[in-house]
Amino acid sequence: MSRSVAYTSSPLLASRTPVWRSKFIVAAIALGFLGLAGRAAWVQVFANKFFQKQGEVRFARTLELPANRGRILDRNGVLLATSVPVPSIWAIPEDVERDRAKLAQLAKLLEMPLADLEKKLEDEDKSFVWLKRQVDDGVAQQVAKLNLKGIYQRKEYQRKYPEGEAAAHVVGFTNVEDQGQEGMELAFNKELAGRPGSRHVIKDRLGRVVEDVGEQVAPVDGRDLQLSIDSNVQFFAYQKLREAVQENKAKAGSVVVLDAVSGEVLALANYPSYAPNRRQNLTGEQLRNRALTDVFEPGSTMKPFTIGLALETGLVTPQTMIQTAPGYVVIGGMKISDSHAHGMLSVQQVIQKSSNIGTLKIALQMPAREMWETFTEAGFGQKPHITFPGAVTGRLRPYKTWRPVEQATMSYGYGLSASLFQMARAYTVFAHDGQIIPATLLKTKEPAVGARVFSPKTVAEIRTMLQMAAGPGGTGPKAQTLGYSVGGKSGTAYKQVGKGYATNKYRSWFVGIAPIDKPRIVVAVMVDEPSAGKYFGGDVAAPVFSTTVQQTLRLLGVQPDMNVKPQIVVDSVEESF
Repeated sequence: MSRSVAYTSSPLLASRTPVWRSKFIVAAIALGFLGLAGRAAWVQVFANKFFQKQGEVRFARTLELPANRGRILDRNGVLLATSVPVPSIWAIPEDVERDRAKLAQLAKLLEMPLADLEKKLEDEDKSFVWLKRQVDDGVAQQVAKLNLKGIYQRKEYQRKYPEGEAAAHVVGFTNVEDQGQEGMELAFNKELAGRPGSRHVIKDRLGRVVEDVGEQVAPVDGRDLQLSIDSNVQFFAYQKLREAVQENKAKAGSVVVLDAVSGEVLALANYPSYAPNRRQNLTGEQLRNRALTDVFEPGSTMKPFTIGLALETGLVTPQTMIQTAPGYVVIGGMKISDSHAHGMLSVQQVIQKSSNIGTLKIALQMPAREMWETFTEAGFGQKPHITFPGAVTGRLRPYKTWRPVEQATMSYGYGLSASLFQMARAYTVFAHDGQIIPATLLKTKEPAVGARVFSPKTVAEIRTMLQMAAGPGGTGPKAQTLGYSVGGKSGTAYKQVGKGYATNKYRSWFVGIAPIDKPRIVVAVMVDEPSAGKYFGGDVAAPVFSTTVQQTLRLLGVQPDMNVKPQIVVDSVEESF
């Protein structure tokens, strides 16, 4: 017989639960729900921006879509600068696998000490850190084979410069961010750079894109830039300049080639130079574009402007005789000399023999104001109107401050300063029938329109003198060029040291035009501190002028205007300086 159990007989069930306890439990549960609801409201409504931002920091990324930087081309379409896609290595520190052996291999591939790599990865709060930018494809492939968690690759653009050292000072270079730092890369950075795009995405913890958020902004590529430079002329001029600097054991050198019709810069080279793609341990000596940034006293290359003014005003004619004996004069306590006594010289011979005495005697018969105005019109003391960083103004003091001795020295190129680029542009006066024309580094199809400095008649007379100066009996016969007539003026000057002049340091240069009757180009050459025994401009700079003229005119398709025959170069007459 079974027996039923009376559950109501249990003392726990039989006892009566206090009402306050049940109410307390219900109230506690209600308060818990209220707390959760309040927290949800705080997260979803009041602090929504903060938590969204935290979520985005962990999973959302804005990927920059780089714009392809515009190319830089020479006048014939030859590439001077272009961008190529290359991989860069980056990491999410908090996700990086801490396998020391693999990290050591990674550090070796990236050519950095393991300690430096670990330092980059030590901050695990960072969601992005560059390890190395713009690596070779082979390195990128080996990094990928390591299969290290948290290590990723990204495509960037790297700048390449096919013409290397020869065009470095014109083209310049960009930094790792693809922003122009020197040369035309800097001058036209905005046009070349374009505008990057963007893409908003959600990534998982492995760095994989799982969702696009919002609209993608497409990048706008930079526009191409076509320069006036002829890469063939540029390379040849650079090569001959380098040979001259090395042969004469000089400190540096520069060369400028201008189109005398359009004002286009066909070549602008400096030595020493640098390789734009390998810029480690560069110095200011290598980076400086000396043709535009360095100024010097132009010396005898100024004499044609002084004589041109005298011819223009009718003070003299090419046949007017000037007494230069005994070869020196004293003005204001300062002795000014020629290299040796010449006696009576015609005005033509004053330029041919480069007589300081003949030049200053003519100059002192003219008002200082007229000389200053002529020099100013020829661009001296004026900032060059050229789109290029670092182009300097030079110095030409106001005429009211000139004393007679200063007017005398300025007439043959001392007491004022100019860059080689300014000298080249100034000589367009003699190549463009008396007009100075604007110079440009950008290709143009239109002939230049200039400002008149001298009449065509005066310029024709000066051209004859320049041809005599570059011929037998002149100071620059080594400037003669096979097949083409040339004219120009050599210059040699002591270098300034402090407030005085060094007695054993010189700058040598030659500036001239060719062909002489119908000039097509202006070429200016400067060699700084030649120290192999020769230092006169006619011996050091004129040979560079000669070979550069010949090659440039050939490349431009200019027909020879002289019979091609074996060239006989006589020793140059020592110039006064």
